[in-house]
Amino acid sequence: MSSYFATTNKQVRRYGVALWAGFLGGNIASFVKWGTENPLPPRTPDRAIPPAEMLRDFGFQVNEMIYTYSGHLVNWGVAGVHHLFSLFFAMFYCFVAEIFPQIKLWQGVAFAILITIVFHGLVLPIGAWAPPIWELPLDELISETFGHIVWMWAIEIFRRDIRNRITHSPDPEYQ
Repeated sequence: MSSYFATTNKQVRRYGVALWAGFLGGNIASFVKWGTENPLPPRTPDRAIPPAEMLRDFGFQVNEMIYTYSGHLVNWGVAGVHHLFSLFFAMFYCFVAEIFPQIKLWQGVAFAILITIVFHGLVLPIGAWAPPIWELPLDELISETFGHIVWMWAIEIFRRDIRNRITHSPDPEYQ
């Protein structure tokens, strides 16, 4: 493909398979992203968690959205926002990959960097849920960028494997 906007042959696209791969990959990749936040916390302890701020702004009682597991309090609201984010963007990515293969640039890394820039550079600051990207500590930029890269790479691994297992054929741009 010579063009960034080149599309695949419509007859070889498998949208249902793509959405299924995105659903499976998005579920697992959600845990991958959470896993990166343990060794590399995404924000300083004095800052609020953006999903919690979003939920509050939408009228939810975020401090009541908890359950106890193994003696730990877990906020299912914040976890749910992250999980739904993962599912939505995984399914979007896999669907779009059926049409525009360039979304898979660097095995999804380019898309991950775009997600980081859009959310931490636009969406979160516009909603007043986080400072603008240029005011974020370097530690947060590293954590979020690395986390999004391994999250999207996990989705790409699922996308390719599930699609190939179900269709028994290569990605649409190779057909």
